[in-house]
Amino acid sequence: MSEGAAPAKSSHGQQLTRQQKAAAVIVSLGTEKASQLYQYMDPEDVEQITLEVARLGYLDSETTEDVLNEYYQMCLTNKAVTEGGLEYARAVLEKAYGPQAADSLLEKVTKSLKNREFSFLNKADEKSLYAALQHERPQTIALVLSYVDPEKSAAVIEELDPQCQMKVVENIANMESASPAAVKIIEAEMEKKFTNLMATNNVKVGGVDYVAKIMNNLDRSSEKSIFDRLSEHNGQLVEEIRKRMFVFEDIITMDDRSVQRFIRDCDPRDVVLALKGSNSEVASKIFSNMSTRMAQSIRDDLEITTNVRIRDVEEAQQRIVGIIRGLEERNELIIIKGGKDDIIA
Repeated sequence: MSEGAAPAKSSHGQQLTRQQKAAAVIVSLGTEKASQLYQYMDPEDVEQITLEVARLGYLDSETTEDVLNEYYQMCLTNKAVTEGGLEYARAVLEKAYGPQAADSLLEKVTKSLKNREFSFLNKADEKSLYAALQHERPQTIALVLSYVDPEKSAAVIEELDPQCQMKVVENIANMESASPAAVKIIEAEMEKKFTNLMATNNVKVGGVDYVAKIMNNLDRSSEKSIFDRLSEHNGQLVEEIRKRMFVFEDIITMDDRSVQRFIRDCDPRDVVLALKGSNSEVASKIFSNMSTRMAQSIRDDLEITTNVRIRDVEEAQQRIVGIIRGLEERNELIIIKGGKDDIIA
């Protein structure tokens, strides 16, 4: 963080610790990238950050942006210390490329560190965005949507009446630049509207559910190592995380129709490898939901498949779990988590 930057604080006003900042960065990365990063970290650091992510709670968008800006500045200089920031980056760039090139590079960098116009729209969903824009002129709608993700813009345009749709699309297509003064005026007016529309400026981040998603994306060895260490002094947290996770052994909790559905998408070779490392309950559940012919084929392959690496077994189980999660996201099957879901047959 550069000398002039204010330290990041939570929504309650207290200054964030280094561990809390690290947790905020992990959450911002998303579950897939976060799980990949976990595999390159020391077990002690993983344990500490997992704890911080689980209890992170709510951070307002301004705090999150401050943390990410600070992290970005440190990455730019490849110097993970608070004394770094843009001044350090300038010194490094000037030494490497000369003052003129350094100025040019820093100009590009600082653009990404500044708040974009209409940045408050980032936390708005499509319905809120439409509610704020529906009575505006097509020119205004076009300008605002030019600063919004294409997916959100498309959702808003779909809700407009056909005549307005045409004018908005036409205005966006013909828009090359806008007066900074006009942008600032419209931005201020829209922000007032959103102050009334948005109930809160807080965004739900982290928490046990998020940790469960990260753990679901880890390989089995890393998952076991983290849980073993975490359970030594916080068994209750481990139990809460496990309740929200889905692992290969949880197949026994699935209804027969859901098991039949995911088996159709599985590579038979993965099924063979996965069953080499499973218990009898899981094997029985899977075999009972196969055709007689397929079940016999899998059993035959199991008999001749020997000297299998544990890593291969775990990777096959993870691929099957990935198929199950994907089908659940598309509402093609049901996963019962923590015994809380009520099912209507």
